[in-house]
Amino acid sequence: MALSSESVSVFLTVLDRGSFSAAARALGRVPSAVSLTISQLETDLGVALFDRSGREPQPTDAARALEPRARHIASQLRQMEADALSLHRGLERRLTIAVAPELVSAPWAAPLAVLANEFPSLEVDVTSAPQRDALRLLHEGHVDLALVFQREHRDEREGFEQVASDVMMAVVAATFRHPGQKHHGLRLEDLLDLRQIVMTGRNSTHTDSRLILSRNVWHTDNQFTTLRLVQAGLGWALLPRALAQPLIESDELRALDFDNTGNQLHLLVDIVWSRERPLGLAARRLIQLMKHDDAVHAASSPAQKPIT
Repeated sequence: MALSSESVSVFLTVLDRGSFSAAARALGRVPSAVSLTISQLETDLGVALFDRSGREPQPTDAARALEPRARHIASQLRQMEADALSLHRGLERRLTIAVAPELVSAPWAAPLAVLANEFPSLEVDVTSAPQRDALRLLHEGHVDLALVFQREHRDEREGFEQVASDVMMAVVAATFRHPGQKHHGLRLEDLLDLRQIVMTGRNSTHTDSRLILSRNVWHTDNQFTTLRLVQAGLGWALLPRALAQPLIESDELRALDFDNTGNQLHLLVDIVWSRERPLGLAARRLIQLMKHDDAVHAASSPAQKPIT
């Protein structure tokens, strides 16, 4: 008999139970079967694992030396069995997710941590893509899920769950002063002629119309480039509150205060999938986790009036 999961299990059970008879009871076997398995294992390994000269067999130094490796092998075998069961239940090898760049700072990592704990063998790819690109990747089959703002128009090809809300703040560099403020307080319509830095895709200048308020727009493909341009005084931007608030508190950015409205835009957040392809086990589980995760639902608690 070659080294097998059965022989490793019997070896460890004898070590843990202290005798062949106790191991046999734990394994639901007769003592002679346990003794035979150990004897065959000793033959295969070429070492004596137990000293049988006393009333009960005692582990040899070789047995104690091999014990850590045997426990590691047993653990790996259990993981393999769990992975095989998960695959049988429909676990995909890799889960791919596209996240709108405005939502990179949102608390979606906590559900992923739970998922990773439940399915240790699962590979996860997370990519940041502007909303239109994220949905395109979804429909082309390049990603399994997309985390985006609630769409302006429904697409019958999409299934979705509303999982959160997020807050976008209107911010500028801390040193910025609008020329019109010398004569009156800043009003929302003053942004029309002030350059706005907007996140869009590398190959597209399209973005959610709710996020564009100015006539003069510069485009970037990620929130960190947007942030650098704003800090350099090249324009204003709508940034996620989770990203902007610490920079406001450290006087690196300034929230725009309007006389005629608030400075925050509240948007609902959806996790979206294609109804044209079946969802794997991990994708279904992540949707469930995000739908019921209180931390995600509490991502935004309005502190100021929204932009209207």
